[in-house]
Amino acid sequence: MSLLLQIETATTSCSVALAKDGVVLGFKQINQRNIHAEVITLFVEELLVLAGLKYDELDAIAVSSGPGSYTGLRIGISTAKGLCFALDKPLIAIETLESMTYGIINSGGALDNSVLLCPMIDARRMEVFTGVFTAEGVKIRPTAAEIIDADSFIDLLETNKMLFFGDGAEKCREVLGAHPNAGFLPDFVNSAAHLSQKALKKFRNKEFEDVAYFEPYYLKDFIAGKKAF
Repeated sequence: MSLLLQIETATTSCSVALAKDGVVLGFKQINQRNIHAEVITLFVEELLVLAGLKYDELDAIAVSSGPGSYTGLRIGISTAKGLCFALDKPLIAIETLESMTYGIINSGGALDNSVLLCPMIDARRMEVFTGVFTAEGVKIRPTAAEIIDADSFIDLLETNKMLFFGDGAEKCREVLGAHPNAGFLPDFVNSAAHLSQKALKKFRNKEFEDVAYFEPYYLKDFIAGKKAF
């Protein structure tokens, strides 16, 4: 048996889920910018209370590791590492784009096996963090920061239907929305529940991170802006 606490803070969505053997027992979520630090520990506490569980009954902590928001990732991963240290539990990291893809695969809707899945995270202006996966979750184009223009994904769209989703997909719709093979899911929201399948697999395989040295997968260096006066 495995009881995993799962944390997702890579985007504007702040989400915490509790999963037993890959089945979500409950989750708390809010999709609002700059609120992660305020609510994340409350969400953890509330979930455990509702489930009638204690912290030491957890078997591991799983966290969405990026790419995504620099601040969001720092908050989520710092929280996960703090719990791992305090409880002496292992840390499991799941790449955010991968967990998003499995969120679509496991959503319960009919998914054509020939459709390629393209999760997108907003990286400001016309840039997104993205990758391309098959309908079975196999990555066929590596994670990258891409500037979206009229030529983006044209090589794949010519021969495949593609489904774009995530908070970066809307800027792609502006450019590629007219293509007959391009589909969009505007209401997709990142959730800690999406980590369940991959987190369970990693737990069973004992694929754990070094809690002391693990860092978020930023993909790009953080550049702080200057405040205007």
